[in-house]
Amino acid sequence: MRTLIAVENVSLDGVMQSPGRPDEDTRDGFSRGGWAAELLMKDQEAAMAAMSGQGNVTGMVFGRRTYDDLVGFWLSNPNPNPFTEILRNTPKHVATSNPELPHPNSFALEGDPVAAVTALTASDEGELVILGSGMLVRTLADAGLIDRYVLTILPVVLGSGTRLFGETYAPMNVLSSFTSPTGIVVATYEVTR
Repeated sequence: MRTLIAVENVSLDGVMQSPGRPDEDTRDGFSRGGWAAELLMKDQEAAMAAMSGQGNVTGMVFGRRTYDDLVGFWLSNPNPNPFTEILRNTPKHVATSNPELPHPNSFALEGDPVAAVTALTASDEGELVILGSGMLVRTLADAGLIDRYVLTILPVVLGSGTRLFGETYAPMNVLSSFTSPTGIVVATYEVTR
């Protein structure tokens, strides 16, 4: 059985929308895009802690919007970066109604995302990592499928934007935490059931 891990950047008020770039996700008029990248660029220690990998990643899971934006951005970025090879080589499982996926090692999870991800977690050992994909994360959390969260919590209150957590009760244990000198916290939480 694979462990399902949501890896997210969140503000103090729980917003996870558009952490990387100003134009990343402007839905509902969100105008504060790039908030996490800006803070992480000033704190290399926190950025390194946030990028420290999971132990045994055997695949990644994305909602379609995050897949198109995040994977598309990094695979087309000509500048050296730590993400291109990982995103190119790791199997990517995408919850989508359109099975045509443009990037290598990509597989469509068609139909009900809960059923598809349940089957995916049962199909192998190791870890499945979800990046971004807030709507999918909330759907899978509602179904009790998220095993762990790795959160980079940044010291900013955005006041608006899509929040990571919905209304699902999720008691958690802290597995590890790191606080940088600028107050960025990188913590791993295990959902207790």
